[in-house]
Amino acid sequence: MRLSGVRLRVANPQELSAFYGTALGMQVQQDGANWRVGYPGQDADLVLCPGGGGYTHDRAQRYWKIGITVPNVDLAVDHLRSLGVQVGDPQQFLDIGYMAHLSDPQGFVIELLQHDFQGNRPRDAGDANAPFANTCIGQITLRSGDIQAEETVLMPLGMRLLSVQEVEPYGFDLHFYAFTNEHPPKSDLWSVANREWLWKRPYTTLEIQHIPDASFVPAPDYLGFEVTGLNASLKDAFGDPIHKGI
Repeated sequence: MRLSGVRLRVANPQELSAFYGTALGMQVQQDGANWRVGYPGQDADLVLCPGGGGYTHDRAQRYWKIGITVPNVDLAVDHLRSLGVQVGDPQQFLDIGYMAHLSDPQGFVIELLQHDFQGNRPRDAGDANAPFANTCIGQITLRSGDIQAEETVLMPLGMRLLSVQEVEPYGFDLHFYAFTNEHPPKSDLWSVANREWLWKRPYTTLEIQHIPDASFVPAPDYLGFEVTGLNASLKDAFGDPIHKGI
């Protein structure tokens, strides 16, 4: 089993795929009416589907963002800004990670998350000429008010909980699930010591931003995620599709 894609409905899939190819170094492939963009390897693709437009990033919605894990956030930000892309300044966010944020031309949020915390990055990390080498879509982030309900769907699929991260100042915690046989270095899944290990995984995790008892509404342009190896499509705890992946 593999988390192999996240589907988003956009106004012009071909045009938006060009942004992901040029700015973020992804490979681009047409798939019928859809366009798939992503990095080589075992991580998920972004599947751009027609029929959308007018997306607004909204804190009330279930869908939140994708995260791209990179060796050197500063080099990635410099590259994007050289292309005229607006990107927030990189910063160490609590004990979670060193990151920066941007939006694609459709308004979907992208998080750039460095493999190492600020101050821990190796001196030779990253390549200024290829800042998105050794990169993957590391997270697909959804929001939930009931983590137990999420796990009743995810765990029977074979996903494993790899990390739980408290973000106490903002009233939520983060739960990371993946199809993997790997175990984090520390058996305590709340351990900060597991986080840089997690940001270096070559596969995509499903990140659930959990706000206890919160209610969310569907994001009309989020069409669910794909799982390769699934026998039949089904729905997640929120009622969004989980598709058979290619």
